[in-house]
Amino acid sequence: MPDAAAIETAEAGRVEVPVRLGGLDHVVLRVGDLTRAISFYQRILGCRVERELQQPRLVQLRAGAALIDLVPAATSPGEAGDQAGRNMDHFCIQVRGFDAAALKAHLERNGVDPGEVHERYGAEGYGPSIYIRDHDGNTVELKGEATRGL
Repeated sequence: MPDAAAIETAEAGRVEVPVRLGGLDHVVLRVGDLTRAISFYQRILGCRVERELQQPRLVQLRAGAALIDLVPAATSPGEAGDQAGRNMDHFCIQVRGFDAAALKAHLERNGVDPGEVHERYGAEGYGPSIYIRDHDGNTVELKGEATRGL
């Protein structure tokens, strides 16, 4: 049973960190055709538009407890004219008991630049967040509990 072996390995590799993950808050996708993407997520998956911004252009769709955020790309991601060559801008993980000082200290001890804490909107409303990058250059947002709603 290869799955059981993978679980045992994952359990053995656990390390205590001062980050209590609460789950996925949102994923931000770059799309070539915003109207087509909104239609897909509404008609095919049953998401509903929760919030729209004009500057920067952003459409947030409710997907259960999380959000799928859509931002326009100059061309469809992966096409020859798309310099980034990717369609995910970033993903966001909920952090329970968000302690900015402890979190920043933990990240710095591990060679990760935590950036600045800003209040940003997420699946539960506005709350503190920090953007970091993993070793492959993926942007990860660490977001605390909401301090206020819409």
